[in-house]
Amino acid sequence: MVAGSKPSQTKFLRYSHTVGLSAMSGRGFYYPVSTAIGRDGKIYTLSRSLEGDPRGVRVTIAGLDSEYYGVFGSYGEKEGEMVWPTAISIGADDRFYIADEYTNLISVFDSSGEFSNRWGTSGTAEGQLDGPSGLAFDSEGLLLVVDHQNHRVQRYTTDGEFVSSFGTRGKSQAEFDLPWGVDVGPDGAIYVADWQNDRVQKFSPDGDFVRTYGSSGQGDGEFSKPADVTVDEEGHIYVADWANQRVQVLDADGGFVTKLRGEATPSKWAEEFLSINLEEAAARQKSDLEPDVPWTKGDPHEESWHIEKLFWAPTSVTLDTDVRLYVTESNRHRVQIYERAT
Repeated sequence: MVAGSKPSQTKFLRYSHTVGLSAMSGRGFYYPVSTAIGRDGKIYTLSRSLEGDPRGVRVTIAGLDSEYYGVFGSYGEKEGEMVWPTAISIGADDRFYIADEYTNLISVFDSSGEFSNRWGTSGTAEGQLDGPSGLAFDSEGLLLVVDHQNHRVQRYTTDGEFVSSFGTRGKSQAEFDLPWGVDVGPDGAIYVADWQNDRVQKFSPDGDFVRTYGSSGQGDGEFSKPADVTVDEEGHIYVADWANQRVQVLDADGGFVTKLRGEATPSKWAEEFLSINLEEAAARQKSDLEPDVPWTKGDPHEESWHIEKLFWAPTSVTLDTDVRLYVTESNRHRVQIYERAT
């Protein structure tokens, strides 16, 4: 057992496998930040790269069994390019919507990955953006954009026409402090990962405050800088508890269900890489990939840094139609996949 961790109270999810590999181009990811699942079942993972490093910015298309279908998008400020991408979402029209917090633009690509158009204006007024992050479509087919630096959520048509917004900066109900991820539940309710406030807030489809989940801490049901949230048809709430290096699941009433720290095994892409690069494979065989780390004193970042299977910077959580959970972890360039156990 990892130092400082506790076993889950409920065996709710079981690990399936991992997709991914560190790669600055082509097959693989490079500091991925967001994953979306298409109606075709394909996995679309958005890589951000490192600030100041133009390599690796793209969307990689994979299959559940690690098939590789190519990439689209690249680094830059021209059409079809991105600088600091934050999130990807797929509309009912099968087009891809990507937020860029550097340019304050939402770029749209068609179902084949070809650039279609982009929209957005920098600023603080209604309809303007300052650091767009999380994206999700509401029950009316409008695009919700988390306006990170403006501490609000804005709603747009798919062509970028402003419709409405809710939220302001603060720590009270219906206020945000650097929110990041967003999702829409089966009843149309909106869930926002309120990053700096260490909580998730729930709103009605119209943006009226409903309730808050979580508080600051490392205990069950507590969060430290939650980066993303997703909700299944039964109302279970899955949270990428970023600074705690874990994923937590709550029930619809906010009760703790389970938590994950990560169980990654080498992906097929990694196994193929090691089968060719024999020196690296030999060095890996000699390495202790699950060392005893009592000296970390339960610091989840230190644990994740030293133990390969654990989540390290889980930035995104998403579900497919079979209720498989996809956890995108930036610092290990991979997506861990879990299935429902019950």
